Amino acid sequence: MLTLVTGATGQVGRGLVPRLLAQAGPDERVRVLVRDEKRAAAYADLGAEVAVGDLRDTDALGGAVAGADAVVNVAAAFRGVPEEEALAVNRDAALELGRAAVAAGVRRFVQVSTGLVYGSGRARPHVEDDDSVPGGDLWGAYPRSKAAAEHALLSDAAFAPLDVRVGRLAFVYGDGDPHLARSVGWLADWPAAKRFHLVHVADVALGLTRLLYAPGVTGRVYNIADDTAVTALDIHGILGVGLHEEAHTRTDPDPWYGVMSTDRIRRELGFRPLYPTLWTARDAGAL
Repeated sequence: MLTLVTGATGQVGRGLVPRLLAQAGPDERVRVLVRDEKRAAAYADLGAEVAVGDLRDTDALGGAVAGADAVVNVAAAFRGVPEEEALAVNRDAALELGRAAVAAGVRRFVQVSTGLVYGSGRARPHVEDDDSVPGGDLWGAYPRSKAAAEHALLSDAAFAPLDVRVGRLAFVYGDGDPHLARSVGWLADWPAAKRFHLVHVADVALGLTRLLYAPGVTGRVYNIADDTAVTALDIHGILGVGLHEEAHTRTDPDPWYGVMSTDRIRRELGFRPLYPTLWTARDAGAL
């Protein structure tokens, strides 16, 4: 089995690729698609094949998927990028990768997405069968483009030959990921009691590995998140950053926004996070 991983040099990729290599059997190989070969040197040292090219380059995609049995599409244009770039990478390039995979005879395709695709709350934790309802503090080009890619990969007849499965990630943190520390900027405007789900990068790798190898889950979507949602106050406390007094008096108009159910991945794939809470990761020195 040869697995191609895109986005290998991002935070999620850096958590996933070494674990795939460490678990690989004698007949299993891992290939990474990177724009800068030097940044993949550590993976090559661990035994990965390196394909050089941009996800938006159709010719590069053809070479990257050649001979592959599975693809894990981790690559993403995240917060702070122009809308055109978010759409080009998260939607258009993902679908081009899917077309290249079909043409190359790839059997399995794991699309990495985000829990932000749910949008506004439902008065309960988000479950995988919920539709996208645009809205909420973090709605924008990133979740919109990810939702579009998911929908096409799962429903467009052009991708029918692929065994597609989708992993929707909560807010990723851990192992030096700077996003948690940066979150205090936008959390400052939230109520202190506002809850949302996180997921440690090691548990993202664990969840995506389950999606990659699980049999019989074609077309299934899985939330990947910690066991316990945290509050804005919790985040500030863990980081040792003070929270404005007015945050304690704000009310939350959508208390289920950003809260995800992990019942499906626990029941169907046996997922149990290594760091079930933010405090577990802190105590283990894994922030």
